Amino acid sequence: MVASGVLLAPGAQAADAGHRKISCSAVKVGESPAKSAAAVAVAYKGGKTAYDHFVCKRAEKTRYTRGTVTRKSDGKKVQGYVFYKCANPYGTNPAPTPPIPKK
Repeated sequence: MVASGVLLAPGAQAADAGHRKISCSAVKVGESPAKSAAAVAVAYKGGKTAYDHFVCKRAEKTRYTRGTVTRKSDGKKVQGYVFYKCANPYGTNPAPTPPIPKK
């Protein structure tokens, strides 16, 4: 589905049903899939994420993972969007990401 330059895809069918760990040292959990989105929280490396959708923002040439992040530091659960590279559903598997679609 394409809406306002954002491509939504259903959750990936990963082996562990959509649960991974945050791989970046720190990442903003945004309220929308945009670099300028307001932060609802910050997640740190090792925090868990349960994702349900992927979003490709064409104008920014950026991918996001949407879901619930459980912060490792305090166990708080927050919903929002994180950069795909920080919540890669393939974990350490260097699976290639598909190209950003052109219009």
